[in-house]
Order: sequence, then structure tokens, then C-alpha cells
Amino acid sequence: MADKIKVMIVDDSALVRQVVSQALATDPGIEVIATASDPLFALQKMQTRWPDVLVIDIEMPRMDGITFLKKIMAEHPTPVVICSSLAEQGARATFEALAAGAVSIITKPKIGLKSFLEDASNDIVQAVRSAARANMRALRSSSAPACGRPKLSADAVLSIGPDRALERTTDKVVAIGTSTGGTQALEAVLTKLPATAPGLVIVQHMPEKFTAMFAERLNGLCEIEVREAKHGDRVIPGLALIAPGGRHMMLKRNGAQYVVEVIDGPLVNRHKPSVDVLFRSVSKFAGANALGIIMTGMGDDGARGMKELHDAGGRTVAQDEASCVVFGMPKEAIKLGAADQTLALDQIPAAIVGYGREY
Repeated sequence: MADKIKVMIVDDSALVRQVVSQALATDPGIEVIATASDPLFALQKMQTRWPDVLVIDIEMPRMDGITFLKKIMAEHPTPVVICSSLAEQGARATFEALAAGAVSIITKPKIGLKSFLEDASNDIVQAVRSAARANMRALRSSSAPACGRPKLSADAVLSIGPDRALERTTDKVVAIGTSTGGTQALEAVLTKLPATAPGLVIVQHMPEKFTAMFAERLNGLCEIEVREAKHGDRVIPGLALIAPGGRHMMLKRNGAQYVVEVIDGPLVNRHKPSVDVLFRSVSKFAGANALGIIMTGMGDDGARGMKELHDAGGRTVAQDEASCVVFGMPKEAIKLGAADQTLALDQIPAAIVGYGREY
């Protein structure tokens, strides 16, 4: 019993509290210790027993979920899973919760809620399990994968094939892959880059509709330009392109220029966009002209693609365990021998700048 993940559900909907509790009860390693209809009731209950993971809504009476989240992160950092609607009005609020420190999100519709939550019960369990493993110290200083489907490799989207990258040139590309904890980690990195930084292509595991808002927010904070990638965008210095949620992004060569392709396709490593797809394309078309960086995230997406980039002559960096919210993705890359260096999060901006100055 002592080893069980203790969960509290905070939602003003009795139906949500009931169905999410039932979903979590299917896992013998999880115990729902309490539910509450709003954050003030939750805080009263948390005085006697603090949960390992909180599952919370955004729109609630007496105190909204974002204010509650910020209060928790300031006073007693605890892994939080957002269970919120993807309605256009609420989407920005849900993203603000991610930026404030939520570990992951579960999206819920306003219609057919009960059947949706029942169908998504496995995702709810996995989101809680992932959250329970989060390194909250790293999160304070700085999506769960879909389950029940075949786990496909990057071969499902892009073959290794005979394509050859250009020999070493002055054009450089920086490719970054990240997942859980990545919203904070990317902000920490990109806000420290000068406008002269090399062009960046980025995969952050995030649902549709959120990547555009994420890019917009970062663009307002950074010296470089940050935007959601569109098919055919050029990769140029001072620009970071973030793969759209629900689409794969690949680097391609158009003459002497690098561009991105944004395409649909199957889930790879149960993700779309997939870091492995991006890294494989970078290894094929940029090779020694690329720096690959794998950062905080659960699972192994990106590890094999980084090994391919490493073998193609690219430079490779993995974020270190101490600064990761979840060390899964960097750990798997390191195990494969894919990382030339292991760096703390605050060392990564200087590595990018230094790489961009090399000739």
C-alpha cells in the first residue's frame, strides 16, 4: 500500500471525478486518496494527506485551476495532470497551465464526456504514472504517449535510404527533441539564444492546437523568431520552427537550402510528431552539418534517430539527469551511445551558440 501512487482529483464535475476515479482504480499501483469539487476544498484535504499526483480541471469555482497550479508549484511542487476541454476559449488557458508547470494534459470534449473518459482510461492511467516519475526539482527550476497501438519506428514515415547529406558546409541546423517537461526546458534554452543563432527545428510532444500557441508565446520572449512550422519553410539563422501537433516534421534539402516538410502519417514511437522522424531526416539531409539535442521526456522517442545522426557525423548532446523532469529520452540515447556530450539544461544554450560559430 505504501508504494502506491496517491492521487487527488479536483474537478467541479461529479461525473469527471467518478469516471476518472474508476479509470485509476483499474491499476493496482494507483490509489485515489481524495476528490474535491474545487481547489479550496482540495487544499483543506491536502493539509492532512498530500497526494503524489494531482489531476485537475482549469475552469472551477472559487479558484481557477491555473491559480491553483501556480500556488501548488510555489508552495509544494507536485506533479499535476491537467484534464481540460480543448474548446478554443479554453485552449490558451490549458497551455498556460503547461507553462506554469503541469506535467501533461488529458483533453476532454464538452459532449460525450462519459464515453470519452471511459475510452481514454488507459491514457489517464499512463499520464498519472508518468507524472509520478517527474523530477519536480528540475521542473521548478526550469503527454503521455498513446497506448494500445503498435509501436512503429521511423521506417513507417521515412526510410534510411540512399540519400546523402552535403559535405560539411557553413549552413548549420540544430535539431531538438523533447517531451514531458519540454515546455519549460525549451523556454530556458531558446530565451538565451541570440538572433544570430543557427536555424532550429524542434519536436515537442504536444497535442494539436497547442504548438501554435506555444510558439507564439516563445516568440514574444525570445530574440530569435519562433513559429509553428509550415510545409516548405526554410531553415535559416535566427529562426526556430516547431513541429505542429498531430503532424510529423522532416528536414529536407532543396539545392543548397534546408527546408522542412510537414506531413501526416502513422504514429512513430506512439507519437506524432516524432523526434525519431525528425532526427532521421536530419541525419539523411544534413549529417555533419547538424547538431542534435535530446532533452527531458518519457520513453525512447529520438534515441535511435540521434544514433543515426551521430553515425552520420553530426554533433549530439543529451540533457543530463539532474536537470531533466523525466530522464527517459536522454537516458535511452545515452544507452545507445548516441550522445557525444551530456550537458545540464543551463549549458545547452552556450553549446548551440558555440556550434553556430564553428566553421
